[in-house]
Amino acid sequence: MNKIIPKISGLLQNRNYLFTIIKTKLMSFLQEFKAFAMKGNVVDMAVGIIIGGAFGKIVTSLVEDIIMPPVGLLVGGVNFSRLAITLKPAGIDATGKVIEAVKLNYGNFIQTTIDFLIISFSIFLAIKALNSLRKKQEIQAAQQPPVPTKEETLLTEIRDILKGKENR
Repeated sequence: MNKIIPKISGLLQNRNYLFTIIKTKLMSFLQEFKAFAMKGNVVDMAVGIIIGGAFGKIVTSLVEDIIMPPVGLLVGGVNFSRLAITLKPAGIDATGKVIEAVKLNYGNFIQTTIDFLIISFSIFLAIKALNSLRKKQEIQAAQQPPVPTKEETLLTEIRDILKGKENR
């Protein structure tokens, strides 16, 4: 019995030591992750992804619900989402199990392509607007004279003082 008690207390001490190490490592990892996650670029990227996902849904609805119905009407009442080439028709196998048809859904591909074109054109316009603003700021910065350094200001003052003494 006397031999067991020191072993148990040793295990408890080792357990506390291991918990301390794990806690320290975990806290260090969490602090590093927090520093990474709070960087401006990561937060900006996350906001952009969320807005982009919402924008994608809006564009998909625009294409499916507003653009494609009139286009389908113009080409003879075609519903583009149902356009497909059937490679193998549906059937029933020997056990009575239904086998679905194998199709190439090119109508969905056309709608997705139009989605992509609208999204890429919108992004192009947004980037073009940002570049235009950036160019305006660069032109304004170039038109303003550079601010003299402290040395240049001090030398100008010394020059003016010396000129004033020469004129007397």
